[in-house]
Amino acid sequence: MDLLIDAFVGLDVREAAANAKALEAAGYDGILAPEQGHDPFMHMLQVTLATERVTTGISVAIAFARSPMTLASSAYDLAGYSEGRFLLGLGSQIKPHIERRFSMPWSHPAARMREFVLACQAIWSAWHDGTKLAFEGEFYKHTLMTPFFSPKPHQWGPPPVYVAGVGPLMTEVAGEVADGFFFHPLTTQRYLAEVTLPTLRAGREKAGKAKGDNGLEGFGFAGPAFVTVGRNDEELETAIKGTKRQLAFYCSTPAYRPVLDIHGWGEIQPELTRMSKENRWDEMADLITDEMLHAFSPVGSPSDVAKELKERWAGIATRISLYANYESDPEIWPEVVAGLRS
Repeated sequence: MDLLIDAFVGLDVREAAANAKALEAAGYDGILAPEQGHDPFMHMLQVTLATERVTTGISVAIAFARSPMTLASSAYDLAGYSEGRFLLGLGSQIKPHIERRFSMPWSHPAARMREFVLACQAIWSAWHDGTKLAFEGEFYKHTLMTPFFSPKPHQWGPPPVYVAGVGPLMTEVAGEVADGFFFHPLTTQRYLAEVTLPTLRAGREKAGKAKGDNGLEGFGFAGPAFVTVGRNDEELETAIKGTKRQLAFYCSTPAYRPVLDIHGWGEIQPELTRMSKENRWDEMADLITDEMLHAFSPVGSPSDVAKELKERWAGIATRISLYANYESDPEIWPEVVAGLRS
């Protein structure tokens, strides 16, 4: 199966429709919106109404900042408006953000996410199939649904749900209850091979859904892949600094330390956390070695990066987006995509 290439729509909702049309015309397979400073569902409505062919999706909506009912409503509407092209990505975020930014409860994130997805599925079943809503779990309870508040069923049904994860517990939940998995950009081929893929298979087997030789047939595997690309030394230097800066930000998060530990780099995580609390963001990138950079990201010219992306992800991922958090010439990205298509 060909590797599908997604693009992000940008953060200004007023430009979302025009950007989406341009990205669809450029040949991207999907257009995603992150939950970053703005409500991604507003972006997705604009993207959905402006396009005809591409998959539209959110990567990712913060599940625990919402109730299953409110999220299920927005997602079911977008599945209908898009005529079945919408993909819902869910993430947990981390405890400080859920409790202190969103003022919502936090506990047992993997178990809570499992129940959140099952609750959404029960709500959709009540709307789409007419089943009685009788979901009672440890964290969520939905037992009331009246015709006045039920959306009319549409022919495309509920959207596929992709759960984002890094650690084994959340990854297994994704395999068990979701339709796909969003991998985190802070991942390596070794972590994928030794942790992520076996854990997803275990989740699929637990639910009796394992298919194919690898147990993941029919299961989506998508996410943002770091790329560090430049056509000359100046562009490449900017890209390397930008990627190292973003890697340092992610590596400062204690929840992501297992990815570092598998390579023997875990000792830098507490130091990066300390530096982040001191607002020493620019200095943090100096702790990211070239070895680490190359483990997380292809580095080089557009053609070299495209070749390495295919080597890393073909046969593993069903779709990827190009993750580059640095200033770059917009014309460089069609070159990378063309290399991926060749």
